[in-house]
Amino acid sequence: MEVLVACEYSGTVRDAFRALGHDAVSCDLLPTDVAGPHIQGDCIDAICSKAWDLIIMHPPCTALAVSGNRWYGKGMPKHAERIQAIEWTRNLWLLARQHCDLVAMENPVGVLPFSPSQYIQPWQFGHGETKKTGLWLQGLPDLVPTNIVDGRDQRIWKLPPSDDRWKIRSKTFQGIAEAMASQWGAF
Repeated sequence: MEVLVACEYSGTVRDAFRALGHDAVSCDLLPTDVAGPHIQGDCIDAICSKAWDLIIMHPPCTALAVSGNRWYGKGMPKHAERIQAIEWTRNLWLLARQHCDLVAMENPVGVLPFSPSQYIQPWQFGHGETKKTGLWLQGLPDLVPTNIVDGRDQRIWKLPPSDDRWKIRSKTFQGIAEAMASQWGAF
């Protein structure tokens, strides 16, 4: 299966698919954190570059997440950035759906004007963390939990300020990446 993982610099989802024999490539404006097939550039160009069997997207959530309402909410200084982010993400979703029959988009609880197909939590996939995340799906089944564990740690949510906080918070949990690869890669 030819898989594009758009807006991913970590290689986590890409490598989960590659581990199962798929031809997966990540794409991001940033270089990849882990060596592997990676397109450093605009994900829109990558989506349009060829016929993909599956596209999984992780668009930037900073302006979209409800956790940013204090800065991006109506009447706040960065509200115009939120409006632009909503429009860009909506257009990305529509573009991917035009170019591929199987599309997934991931984003935390946010302000997108269209509802996700399902919400998942890391603790459903072997990580004792809480981070409610929406999945928008076209042509794909809901992701089925693989390893429900105890604990509802909010370590990711409560990370102190740092230069790489955004990077740590945006990385896909390994158990979720493996579930995507095993369930959607076999679909």
